[in-house]
Amino acid sequence: MGLSEENRKSLVNYRLGKAKETFAEIPILIENKLWRNAANRLYYACFYAANALLINDGHQAHTHSGVKTLLSLNYAKENAIDKNFITIYSNLFRMRQRGDYEDWISIREDDIIPLLQPAEKFIAEIEKLIKET
Repeated sequence: MGLSEENRKSLVNYRLGKAKETFAEIPILIENKLWRNAANRLYYACFYAANALLINDGHQAHTHSGVKTLLSLNYAKENAIDKNFITIYSNLFRMRQRGDYEDWISIREDDIIPLLQPAEKFIAEIEKLIKET
């Protein structure tokens, strides 16, 4: 990746902060019933956290699909992260893709609310993994 240790740590902390900030936007979107936007922010909160983990461990993904693949290959297969977190991330990825790029897609409250706690746990788990290294 070509980053100094100091710059890598700064970038990891920046991405984790971005994950938490993005997650903090979600209640505002829910309050205003902006479900498609909530799906987007929910995914991106997890994406920033996942990216932080990858950067922390010296991996680099160039695409959203690449992040998903690297998470699965480097953490789920090694049992470093619960496979349910990878499933949650994959579901958020698909929902965000559909919401952002497909027409006539309806994202509802029932799609978002059940994912809040698992996404928050995903971010917390990634933060824990980063602190352990």
